[in-house]
Amino acid sequence: MGSFALDKPRVKICCISSLEEAMMAIKAGASALGLVAEMPSGPGVISDEMIRKIALQSPPGISTFLLTSRTRAKDIIDHQKATAANTIQIVDEVTEGSHAEIRNALPGIKVVQVLHVMDETSIEDAIKLGRSVDAILLDSGNPNKAVKELGGTGRTHNWAISKEIVAKANVPVFLAGGLRHSNVQEAIQTVRPYGLDLCSSVRTDGKLDVVKLKEFFSKI
Repeated sequence: MGSFALDKPRVKICCISSLEEAMMAIKAGASALGLVAEMPSGPGVISDEMIRKIALQSPPGISTFLLTSRTRAKDIIDHQKATAANTIQIVDEVTEGSHAEIRNALPGIKVVQVLHVMDETSIEDAIKLGRSVDAILLDSGNPNKAVKELGGTGRTHNWAISKEIVAKANVPVFLAGGLRHSNVQEAIQTVRPYGLDLCSSVRTDGKLDVVKLKEFFSKI
């Protein structure tokens, strides 16, 4: 287990708002783009039309993640078809249908499930999830709040739990939540994730910042 950790993790820049931001992130070294559809809360939401435009114009080899808050398998499948993203990031629970149904309906499309690391129970949750998805993304939201926090909080979580999940879940694991240039080396050394996911720490006034991107990538 844990054999998916890379010496140099893949980097996903989330909350991409335009084709210009997408190309800026790729040029800086990102191998994945996070495209945020309608959400109950959090930053970076863009239209499905913009997601489709970015997904269709991204270079080959770049993973385009559709962040969907839909919870029924059928609706998630329809959402991917509307946006043409090559990866689905499910930020909430699948309440009707299953991950298997989504994967069967969309051959060639990767399915990534977000797991908000709350406590030790997240380890068992991750092991179960690893049997049905292509990757897990560990974040620091709280889906139990009245207005669900499904990502983009800028907070870190307990990386000791994340480390155990990387060791035990039999799929690649992305680490998200509060990553920035000042803590990314510690995050990599502690957790050994397959990939890193960040949004607010490489932005200034909500806009992607070339200087902050360079600073972040220089630390990896």
